[in-house]
Amino acid sequence: MVKSTRLALAVLTGLIASPAFAQDLPKLTIYTYDGFAAEWGPGPGLKAGFEATCVCTVEWVAADSSIGTLRRVQLEGASTEADIIVGLDTAIAGEARATGLFADHGLDLSGLSLPEPWTDGQFVPFDYAHFAFVYDSDTVATPPKSFEELIALPEDFKIVVQDPRSATPGLGLVLWIAAAYGDRAPEIWAGLKPHILTVTREWSESYNLFLTGEADMALSYSTSPAYHIISEGDDTIHAAIFSEGHLAQTEVAGILRSSDQPELAKQFLAYLTSMDGQKLIPSTNWMFPVTDIGDALDPAFATLPQPAKTLTLTDEDIAANSQRWIDQMLAAVQ
Repeated sequence: MVKSTRLALAVLTGLIASPAFAQDLPKLTIYTYDGFAAEWGPGPGLKAGFEATCVCTVEWVAADSSIGTLRRVQLEGASTEADIIVGLDTAIAGEARATGLFADHGLDLSGLSLPEPWTDGQFVPFDYAHFAFVYDSDTVATPPKSFEELIALPEDFKIVVQDPRSATPGLGLVLWIAAAYGDRAPEIWAGLKPHILTVTREWSESYNLFLTGEADMALSYSTSPAYHIISEGDDTIHAAIFSEGHLAQTEVAGILRSSDQPELAKQFLAYLTSMDGQKLIPSTNWMFPVTDIGDALDPAFATLPQPAKTLTLTDEDIAANSQRWIDQMLAAVQ
């Protein structure tokens, strides 16, 4: 009896390990941006953690940006292979919702820890931070404390920003200035123009220009200094806190209505917001988690200054005005 049981277990183990069995497992295809799926990003850890519980396989499909993931599923429509998009944000959630491609998530998210209670029925948050300009205190002793202070600096004080049509932070800056200044936004952009070294397609390009000393500040996030503190032991990179307030970015995930694995997709989003999933986020995606993970959050995050005022825009404001605001920015800086 013992021998036969061992034989059965051996056969079962062989089946599980075999390629044929692996091919029979349900597959969850997730579109995301390249940094999320990269070996240093949250993707590999989330894949391993979820696969350990789901008896399934997770496949990441990376685009060059979160905006790129949305454009891809818009082109593919109901024929898309994606079950989930991970990495949209609150700036484009309204546009994503309007496509009709996303399903309700059906999760209870009342226990999440966010600046504002989360009530969205289609998109699930998984991290957040404020848009901010970062600087090196070794080279910038007195950073500007507002957009107007930045504009008043000598023209050789240079910043790098991203294109709002291709990069989420670039769009975030457009919305940030609109939220802070309203009808004065074109005036602010005109004042910023002499300081803009270049407008890059993606965040990584502009951040590299900043790190190599080509620019004094780069548009990034209030949490970006945590990377340098934790990974490099460098405490000279800081976020400049502006008196007008800052716009927050909350990254979200959504299930495609066309998914043939809706329950599995829902399970993944539940895992993404669970303690186990959230522990992987801060020190790989360098954002605040949306779940209280206690001591698992590196103490470096507690040292980061936070804006006294968080600016907000409604989905309706963004949908009605974002193209006009983008056009204003492009007209001013080109």
